[in-house]
Amino acid sequence: MVIGATGLVGRQLVNLLLEDARYEKVKVFSRKTTGISSPKLEERIIDFCSVESWKEFVVGDVLFSALGTTLSQAGSKGAQYKVDFTFQYDFARIAALNGVPALVLVSSKGADTQSKFFYMRMKGELEEAVRTLNFSGCVILRPGPLAGKREDFRLAEKLGISAIRLLNKVGLLKAYEPISGRQVAKAMIKSADFANNGFEIFQSETLFYLAGLYDG
Repeated sequence: MVIGATGLVGRQLVNLLLEDARYEKVKVFSRKTTGISSPKLEERIIDFCSVESWKEFVVGDVLFSALGTTLSQAGSKGAQYKVDFTFQYDFARIAALNGVPALVLVSSKGADTQSKFFYMRMKGELEEAVRTLNFSGCVILRPGPLAGKREDFRLAEKLGISAIRLLNKVGLLKAYEPISGRQVAKAMIKSADFANNGFEIFQSETLFYLAGLYDG
């Protein structure tokens, strides 16, 4: 199962899962259609606020959670928190209650419940919240800046990634090296191999390695 399937990472993830012979069915839960067509794809358009209307369908082997928005898109911190924390936590909670054994969650480098920055604090709170759920295995990925083509143009993000790449060339900010949405998606699928071994956190540096191991 996938939530966040229309985003930079999620769209790449769905395409890779559909191409991967190890997965017989890919179930997508989304607020809008992905526009992707495949006999392996089962797409449900849902209202994340209306848990009772979709909870019975949350059944599968692994939940890949890549849902998220930006402050500018959401319009307020409260609205962003609802998407990035509440929707993801509610869906993960239902998945755990329904007996889904594994969760693979995209968080962010720097996630910390004590952070002074709203975004990092929110991601840290989500990590702590899902950790308490009854999954056999939970894997959290903490990528650095995400690179790739998005549906919406983000000038500040593009400028920031360009600046980081320039600094990387002279040996600075290596820990914040940008990673493509496709690489994160590959790392998500590969990390599912570890998703029955309790709780794991993979930092951004490890994601490049996991993406390179993906052989789907």
